[in-house]
Amino acid sequence: MLIRRLTIGWLMRSSGVLLILAFGLATGRAGAELRVPAFTAYLDPDPDGASVEAPAGITDWNGPALKVHWFGEFKIAGQIEASLVLRLPENTDSKLRLTVAGQARDAVVHGQGKTPVTVRFGAYPISAPGYQQFTLASLNAAGQPNGEVETLILDGAALERAHFNLVPRRNAASVHLVYPVAKEAKIEAFYCEMTGLEDPVWTYYMACGWHRGYFGMQINSPTERRIIFSVWDSGNEGVDRAKVGAEDRVTLVAKGEEVVSGDFGNEGTGGHSHWVYPWKTGQLQRFIVTAKPVDATHTVYSGFYFHPDKKQWRLISSWRAPKEGGYLRGLYSFSENFGGGNGHLRRKALYGNQWIRMADGRWSELLVATFSHDATGKADRLDRFMGVEQGQFFLSQGGFVAGFTPYGEKYERSAKSQRPLDLDLPEASLK
Repeated sequence: MLIRRLTIGWLMRSSGVLLILAFGLATGRAGAELRVPAFTAYLDPDPDGASVEAPAGITDWNGPALKVHWFGEFKIAGQIEASLVLRLPENTDSKLRLTVAGQARDAVVHGQGKTPVTVRFGAYPISAPGYQQFTLASLNAAGQPNGEVETLILDGAALERAHFNLVPRRNAASVHLVYPVAKEAKIEAFYCEMTGLEDPVWTYYMACGWHRGYFGMQINSPTERRIIFSVWDSGNEGVDRAKVGAEDRVTLVAKGEEVVSGDFGNEGTGGHSHWVYPWKTGQLQRFIVTAKPVDATHTVYSGFYFHPDKKQWRLISSWRAPKEGGYLRGLYSFSENFGGGNGHLRRKALYGNQWIRMADGRWSELLVATFSHDATGKADRLDRFMGVEQGQFFLSQGGFVAGFTPYGEKYERSAKSQRPLDLDLPEASLK
């Protein structure tokens, strides 16, 4: 999982289908050839030995079970020519089929060993602007090598201003809701409800983020889901917690039953905790983070999750953070595709009923949020969105959905006007 810190404003450090995506920035023009590296590939489902790596591309692709898909956004109608560069064992033939815009073309490539060869599929009409899917299929027998793919080559008038991904990072863009609050506010609790609507593996839907940590739910595998609460150390070490001195380390105060705790690194460093729990897609989930200053330089941050079956709050963990002594700031929510192997899939979640409680006990509803995204969303993957649905904010990324939400766009949801009342939180974390 890759988490980037946010300030209150913006980013800090903060079956049988082989999918190749090409979606990034390509300022195409009529008559200009576009070469899309095969290392932008996605293998779906289990590649069963096939792999995608930069700079090699697709390797160990055998037999007819897997198909290959590219996606690109075209700004104008017109015609394109499509070719493929691959390597194939000498004296071996491979028969392939490329389908674009509903039209299929077959071609046979003759292997020349380590020397790359080009297979040409001919012309395809692009009838209207929008996303197009390129599907490459093998017509070979099971176990027969199809070829190690290096590059998809496109040419033609329809490439003018076309948009493709040309970089090795295959993740969908990470997207954020940033909640503006007064700089001087002494916020001791941040409450947020969240509903995951899509559930690809390697998804982290984060409900309650602040300047020192993050709290949400994650899909780690087809069979494992987690509730995660983590707090950053002080200092600027980004990778190795062993390099963080005791004076900068957060320390565990308490954790809930069955919660696993430990260290994390490579995204900043700090204390990590998670509870393996099968939260349900489409079911509303509730989270609250609290901050309790214990002296002038230390604050205890605690994460509580409402168990939807037992109908009670449970502690995930509490951490004592050095070089603080204050409250919560830099509030945000987040959605991340932390594993790039399925970055083509859509992720979407609803975020609603956000409230903050001040140190004097006053509650305030958060009705406004601003959209931001990571560097991938700037040029490589524009299928990233924020909006309002069912009276809640939503975030989505991936899926090659037409359009996008501009960075910095501000939205307002309708007021609930009823703060959460059943906040009977465990006391263990406040010791």
